[in-house]
Amino acid sequence: MNIKTAQEALDLIEKRGIKRIKLATTDIDGILRGKYINKEKFISVLESGLGFCDVIFGWDSKDELYAKDSITGWGDAFPDALGQIDISTCRELPLEENSLLFLVDFENGGKHSDVCPRTLLKRVINQGKEIGLSFKAAAEFEFFMFNETPKSVREKDYKNLENFTPGMFGYSLLRNSVHADFYHDLMDMCIEMDMPIEGLHTETGPGVIEAALLYGDILKSADDAVLFKTFTKVLAQQKSLMATFMAKWSNKYPGQSGHLHISATSQNGKSAFFDKNKKDTISDQMRWFIGGQQKLMPELLAMISPTCNSYTRLIPGFWAPTQATWGVDNRTCALRAINGGEKSQRVEYRVTAADINPYIALSAALGSGIWGIKNKIEPTEPIAGNAYEAELSQEFSFPRTLGEAARKLKKSSTAREIFGDVFVDHYSMSREWEESEQLKAITDWQLNRYFEII
Repeated sequence: MNIKTAQEALDLIEKRGIKRIKLATTDIDGILRGKYINKEKFISVLESGLGFCDVIFGWDSKDELYAKDSITGWGDAFPDALGQIDISTCRELPLEENSLLFLVDFENGGKHSDVCPRTLLKRVINQGKEIGLSFKAAAEFEFFMFNETPKSVREKDYKNLENFTPGMFGYSLLRNSVHADFYHDLMDMCIEMDMPIEGLHTETGPGVIEAALLYGDILKSADDAVLFKTFTKVLAQQKSLMATFMAKWSNKYPGQSGHLHISATSQNGKSAFFDKNKKDTISDQMRWFIGGQQKLMPELLAMISPTCNSYTRLIPGFWAPTQATWGVDNRTCALRAINGGEKSQRVEYRVTAADINPYIALSAALGSGIWGIKNKIEPTEPIAGNAYEAELSQEFSFPRTLGEAARKLKKSSTAREIFGDVFVDHYSMSREWEESEQLKAITDWQLNRYFEII
């Protein structure tokens, strides 16, 4: 919407007769947490900020409090964290709301600033500015659609769900024509919310769709990704459908990716990644960027594979990488260097799934690349052919579980250098908590395997 000042926001609200405004921020898991406030309240806090109970950084995706106090908890009595409204994030809310949405940051210093995902990404972006680089990004998400509702999936205990469409039918003109109303409504909503979809198609699997969002400045692209995930679900549920962005919802089908594309621009306005005189047109800075991403990927995996479910996707043969590999236009690798020429030379970060917190995942992908440039980290030789069959040294192997990844992150001195001690300690604690919750579960697999026989 190109709203840049408080006065422009107020003028728009008056012009449109808007009575209520929605404010939102993401928690550690990337879930949008927010509330309505009336126009008068919005005016009063527009520049001074407003309080959000800091429990939003102290609980998990099920609103369960972490067992251990970190930046908040019972010992601190859950005080308010002061949030600042980012005027530039003004978005339409087109789904019969006649309202506006603004994102809130916690960047006034202190522990809440240290763990706020959006503020984390801002800090990493500033690390790029220190070496004369700015970045653009784009996210693409795969998500499964179901003819279900939040009520029906619970009544069915998430079993025998009815897919939006049947069969394996990637890039289907038949499916997107029969269901053109949903496709059109989704694309129109994204245009109205200033997060345009560049491409939208069916993927291989019953009811799975892939959306590629238009690239832009990296912070806005992260905002777009967060809003896209939430409001795709909103649109679907308004139509008595459901969308899931789990990394993998069924062992019968490949997981859902959440790939991130990143490009870099020098202060002269030209691509920092393109060099026509270098092999594969990959500049020194792009090569070092890839080197940093590759080297740190195993240490940062908890930031880019943030749920227990993430690790069910990272197995051979299911279109997801199993170690920190890279190649030129190679979709079996964790990092895909794309020869896009002067205008679109970029790196595709392919280990990420649809379950990411976009702010944290982009912080990891970008921060490790910037670290690679600063330290001139050389990657391994690029892989041609099937990366699943490649044999790299042990340092490039991925942790196999979320808990293992969390412990690796906690021990990483480089992660602490890039993201700060407070974030690393809090985030790794939250991931260890996530795994501890899973370990309490008696799964269908355990019942089927042990109930009678063992």
